[in-house]
Amino acid sequence: MLRNQASDLIKYGRIRTTVAKGKELRPFVERLITLAKRSLNDEPGSAKGVTARRAVAVDIVDKSVVHTLFTTIAPRYADRKGGYTRLLRAGYRRGDSAEVAEVELLGSEFDPEAAAEAAKAAEGEKPKKSATIGGRIRKALGGGRQKPDPSAGPAKVDKSAKGGKRVTTPRKAGGS
Repeated sequence: MLRNQASDLIKYGRIRTTVAKGKELRPFVERLITLAKRSLNDEPGSAKGVTARRAVAVDIVDKSVVHTLFTTIAPRYADRKGGYTRLLRAGYRRGDSAEVAEVELLGSEFDPEAAAEAAKAAEGEKPKKSATIGGRIRKALGGGRQKPDPSAGPAKVDKSAKGGKRVTTPRKAGGS
């Protein structure tokens, strides 16, 4: 379980788990990042680099995650001596009231405002949907839905239009 969580943390940058599991995960992932950092200044095929990759591959099975660790994450923390992860408490789980936390790699913080701005920018680039042929004809003939007059007061609803009186029967007690 620890290996899977470490793999997901390296792949996605953050995961949500219980506080106890998160506290166990932090030193495990930080050791892997430290191992990956040892081979940064070496040549690509050197013995030190290959040994570091093999040591990490013992704990992380997915080769793409190992590649991400050595090419992206380890260089990000080249000047940092430790403390590559952060544990943020996120409340309690609904089912069993276990305390939940988010474990994230430093530098991969989630910015909700940036995500909202990106969504707005994506919406602005979409072309406007043109009216259908029927919509254009209704507009040309002056038909279509009319907006209600606010000075006329509340609109009356015809109950027969909704389907009339509903008949409900109570559920059977017990059994199937």
